[in-house]
Amino acid sequence: MKKDNFKIAVFAGDGIGPEIIKEALKILKIISDKKKIKLQFKEGLVGGSAYDHFGVPLPDSSLKLALKSDAVLLGAVGGPKWESLDYSVRPERALLGLRSNLGIFANLRPVVAFDELLDASPLKKNIVRGIDIMIVRELTGDVYFGKPRGVKKGKDGKRRGVNTMVYTEDEIRRIAVRAFEIARTRKKNLLSVDKANILESTELWRDVVTEVGQSYPDITLKHMYVDNCALQLIRDPAQFDVIVTTNLFGDILSDEAAMLTGSIGMLPSASLGDKTALYEPIHGSAPDIAGKNIANPLATILSVALMLRYSLSLPREASLIEKAVGETLKAGFRTRDIFQKNKKLVGTEEMGDAVAKKLRKLIN
Repeated sequence: MKKDNFKIAVFAGDGIGPEIIKEALKILKIISDKKKIKLQFKEGLVGGSAYDHFGVPLPDSSLKLALKSDAVLLGAVGGPKWESLDYSVRPERALLGLRSNLGIFANLRPVVAFDELLDASPLKKNIVRGIDIMIVRELTGDVYFGKPRGVKKGKDGKRRGVNTMVYTEDEIRRIAVRAFEIARTRKKNLLSVDKANILESTELWRDVVTEVGQSYPDITLKHMYVDNCALQLIRDPAQFDVIVTTNLFGDILSDEAAMLTGSIGMLPSASLGDKTALYEPIHGSAPDIAGKNIANPLATILSVALMLRYSLSLPREASLIEKAVGETLKAGFRTRDIFQKNKKLVGTEEMGDAVAKKLRKLIN
């Protein structure tokens, strides 16, 4: 029997987080009402706001809430206010803590160029037109979690910073399997990105991905060094379908790819595990524009679409949300980050209302 009752943990976070989450919840409410699906939303604190209240970026109450939920919706964390804190309690540690404790290891970042925003891209239209890339980033290994790590003073009194890049065969294998499965639902092309000519950990990465590929004869697998991939994303991004890569390289490449679309405010993400998933826009907390009703909520709304597709088993409704975003852009609505001449400049709330209006018409 198909499930029709879902528990969703909502962490607005810091900066523009509360504003963009508010608009995303409007969209989920429409889906809930129209499809007769019960969505139970429970809010918690993470990041800087959690540190201000509890002295830690990920309090036990928030972690327990996430562990009991079918999916987690997150806004953004961090800001200058907390940059002087020790690394162990900085807001960003909440993200790492959630990923680790929830067992989410695969970060999906779709990069789609809407025709209506081609002028907003820093690249020529003929280069970005038709871009539809899925970046699959490993989330629990690499220098983000490797040990030893830290900054220490040596006997000579000089400081030494250390981060360890490490991957196990099992970590590589499970992300590779997920990437091959995703490629199977798309154009059946998978590119694995590494630095196998220099880094032994990614030499192992290439070997294991190649081994996994033997079980997917229908998928075309290619390999590319990360520096060449960074170049090719600018030179000819339309050549890519699915890209699978390490935690560090995926972090950098996905942000680079975001600007192909015209704004980092347009890109959603899904972080998947075996039992639960976390959904968030890939942009930061943008504290300089927080509270001004000018942030772009579309990446968060598109993250909701990913939630419907991967956690709630509602692919049709996910596609309708994506179509509503496209039609809203086609109608000329623009937030400041994607504004173009002769378009309608709107705020965060107005953009959310415009998408909601389009969705209501499409879902009937």
